[in-house]
Amino acid sequence: MTTQTSTSREPRRGSISCVGMGITLGSHLTPLARNSIETADVVFAALSDHVVELWLRRLNPEVRSLQPYYRPGKSRMKTYREWVELMIAEVRAGKRVCAVFYGHPGIFAWSPHKVIELARAEGYQAHMEPGVSAEDCLYADLGIDPGRVGCHHLEASQLLFFERSLDTTGHVILWQLGVVGDRSLGRFRTPDAYRELLTERLLEDYPANHEVTVYRAPTLPVEGPHIQRMALRDFPIAEFTGQETLVLPPACELKPNAIMRARLDALDAVYGTGRETAVPA
Repeated sequence: MTTQTSTSREPRRGSISCVGMGITLGSHLTPLARNSIETADVVFAALSDHVVELWLRRLNPEVRSLQPYYRPGKSRMKTYREWVELMIAEVRAGKRVCAVFYGHPGIFAWSPHKVIELARAEGYQAHMEPGVSAEDCLYADLGIDPGRVGCHHLEASQLLFFERSLDTTGHVILWQLGVVGDRSLGRFRTPDAYRELLTERLLEDYPANHEVTVYRAPTLPVEGPHIQRMALRDFPIAEFTGQETLVLPPACELKPNAIMRARLDALDAVYGTGRETAVPA
């Protein structure tokens, strides 16, 4: 008669990995993310379109789409809370869960952070695996090095909801333009008048003829990046799908900090370092 060990009688503990699919289908998926998908008991998917979801099913047939939980007029926050309940229920049932999100799972994504926090609080293993984000694609496609003069990233609505100061000596990058100004969390797209209000706010810091870029990363390998350059005043009438990002390049040069430079000179005199510029022109 076979004796069952205490370990075998214990239920298998659940776990969850939140991974990023990246932006461009197939080419941005990391080996670790792919392994999490392929070895999961159940895969939840919050992806950009149905084509990407079909591709995901080739890696693991146990895919459950989260997209049907969206409804016109329904608060997105309610949807996100439902996602968390769905995912944590499978973890509590002892399953290896993988949740796949568009781009990077931790950027403009409330549910992955929340479900990981909840799972860890309940003693389950939970992990976030980074993915290629739209920000990464933007740097590559527009030739921006964020380390040169810096980048100020904002969800676009924050400029309308709050008093925010913009650093016009660096790049300012505004996200979520499609729902700019939406306070209901129930719309998937706000009318063009909301972009006009955003432009009015930006004109407080930039000249009307300041060249800006409207950018959209490609989601399919056969596509290229969508790049429109125009004067800021023309932004409300730009070609627009709602998936774009607005990039405002520096409007003025960095101002030297004379006090700190003098203190650095004093330190250099003590420690004997050179005086090469930290940021090449």
